[in-house]
Amino acid sequence: MTTAVTRPYVKRGTIPVLATATAITVSNIYFTQPLLDEIARGFHISPSAAGLVATTGQMGYALGIIAIVPLADGVRLRRLSALLLGVTAAALLAGAFAPSLALLSMATLVLSATTVLPQVIMPTVVSMATPGHAGRVLGAVGTGLTLGALLSRTAAGLIAETAGTWRAGFAVAGVATGTLLLVLPRYMPADRPTRTRAPQSYLRLLASLPKLITEHAPLRLSAALGGTVFAAFSAFWSSLAFHLTAGPIALGPAKVGLFGLFSVPGALAARYSGRLTDHWGTRQVNALSLASVLLAFALFGLADQSLIVLAVGCNLLGYGTTSGQIANQARIFAAQPAIRARLNTVYMFAVFAGGAAGSAVAGVLFSAFGWTGVVVGGLGFLLLAGLALTWHTVHIHHRADGTAVADGAAMAAGAVR
Repeated sequence: MTTAVTRPYVKRGTIPVLATATAITVSNIYFTQPLLDEIARGFHISPSAAGLVATTGQMGYALGIIAIVPLADGVRLRRLSALLLGVTAAALLAGAFAPSLALLSMATLVLSATTVLPQVIMPTVVSMATPGHAGRVLGAVGTGLTLGALLSRTAAGLIAETAGTWRAGFAVAGVATGTLLLVLPRYMPADRPTRTRAPQSYLRLLASLPKLITEHAPLRLSAALGGTVFAAFSAFWSSLAFHLTAGPIALGPAKVGLFGLFSVPGALAARYSGRLTDHWGTRQVNALSLASVLLAFALFGLADQSLIVLAVGCNLLGYGTTSGQIANQARIFAAQPAIRARLNTVYMFAVFAGGAAGSAVAGVLFSAFGWTGVVVGGLGFLLLAGLALTWHTVHIHHRADGTAVADGAAMAAGAVR
């Protein structure tokens, strides 16, 4: 990261530190998924009962997005990051020693709610970038986010297999998160995002969220694109294991897990979409994102029995989804710093809701129509995304004053690009 990318007051190495912290903390949301079978055996319960751990994790993350991320607009980020890391590390270690499923689920609920630090880091890193480089720094941190999500499942499985117990996964995650407590706060801003204004009350911050939706058209566009594309992404990943373990492919669980590793090249390539966002604009990168994901689903449908084609499609899907997220967040973070965290709250909630909808729809379609139903459902979500982007583009071209401005300037002015 060159000095031209970040502002003069930013410490050297800040962007790599924030990217690493994002990868480690986001992994706390996903690493439990491959451990559920071991947890069920350890507590002598059914797999469906062990699924409560994954359910509480998702509930906790949603709660954290709504209840914690808005605080980043009004509190000292150095203190907030230290508090979140401390609570998350403690909850992870509590989970490692939990004597029952109920206590493990409670620990998972807490650690998932406080591991929303990546959604605090994203708007923070934009404030550190020099003009014209927001996409580049978002690309670097967004790559860490994607790699953490992809690799955490594989790492957790290896750790549990080596140690012979699922508890080792929680312990290692707790130590890693605790180590961040010694490093990350020093790279976060010491002051509040708005030093010239008195901090808003917590309730006022939460009450302002609905108003942001009605006042900021770029937020509505990003939320629509993020929710629909992530719905297609979740539809694929939530159904892939069923497709691969069924005949005629009939892979074992270990080989199915390798598809997370197969997606890494696409995630790494998506980093450069940040630079494309800076040079081309967010709308163009969104179009590239949709084209990549559309091609992925075309491959899933045309050659659904080919593992090589599925792996290629995984990379296209990962690249398109991550690229779209970078563009979407670059669009909303062009607003004034005082509201960026709350804008991200609304955006991420839309993405989260889209992912949940995609998984639910895919489950129904796979049961009724098999893999073909999942592919058609994913294409349906992408059609909605394409319509949203097309409507936005047509609206720009028909503006009476002809003063189409960059998405960033539109967001800052509260106008529509």
